[in-house]
Formats: sequence, structure tokens, C-alpha cells
Amino acid sequence: MLSNPAPVICFLDIPYNPFEDTNLKDAYLIPRSIMAEPDYIEDDNPELIRPQKLVNPVKMSRNHQDLHRELLMNQKRGLAPQNKPELQKVMEKRKRDQVIKQKEEAAQKKKSDFEIELLKRQQKLEQLELENQKLQEEQENAPEFVKVKGNLRRTGQEVAQAQES
Repeated sequence: MLSNPAPVICFLDIPYNPFEDTNLKDAYLIPRSIMAEPDYIEDDNPELIRPQKLVNPVKMSRNHQDLHRELLMNQKRGLAPQNKPELQKVMEKRKRDQVIKQKEEAAQKKKSDFEIELLKRQQKLEQLELENQKLQEEQENAPEFVKVKGNLRRTGQEVAQAQES
């Protein structure tokens, strides 16, 4: 039932090269005879425009780079990619961003010793101004005879100081 099987020939010491085989005349086995060599390799003509590799916008995107970096790191650690729902990933990212923002704000709010001392002095000055305003309001609201009595005391003290000096 089997027809005449082809004999199996084994060449152990002779390497096989399809280009030297004269029986094979298929064009796809001999690519050098069909394709022409590019001219720009031989000539160093500066006027020619050299072909450049096109930029893939997907690979250049920041999201793709971050994802690729994360996958590589996980592969190095031996972790499998996380199969979380997209909503959970988004919520975790928002939470991370919020924590980072809070840390930045806390760092900005943290003040140096110099700034703390300036704030203390500013508060003391504001308290003194409030006390002076209260005294002036009390003097303005006081009866006329109390004002005249205060003026007499002041003038008496000024005269006594002038005589002493």
C-alpha cells in the first residue's frame, strides 16, 4: 500500500547550503539575486535623506512607559500582574495622589524656627495694638472731668521733670 519511500540520505560532515543546490530554483530561496542593494549605503552623499525609524506614538506615551516599567519591575520581583477592576485601580491612584498632595502641603506648612519667632512677635505686636485701642476707647468714653484731671497730672509731671533737668 505504501509506494516506494524516498531513501534517507544523511550527510554528517557536510553542511547544507541551499544557495549551492542547483536543483532548487525557487525564487524565495535566493533573495540576493532578486533584491537590489540600497544606494545610500555605498555613497556618503550629504544631499540624500537617510531613512529613519518611525516613532511609535503609543510607545512614546507616558502612560505606556509607566505601565511597561511597572510590568518589568513586577516581573523582576516575581509578581504576577494585578487583576484588579479598573474602578478599584482608579480609586487607589486617586488616594495615592491625595496622600502625596497632603504630604507636600504638610512640608510647605512646616515652618522654620525663624518663621515661628516672627509669628510670635507679630502676635505680641497685635496684642499691644489691641490694648492701646481699648485704652483710647475707654478714655474717649470717660466723662469730661476725668479727662481734665488726667491732663493736669500729665502737665504736672512734665513740669516736674523740666525743673529737675
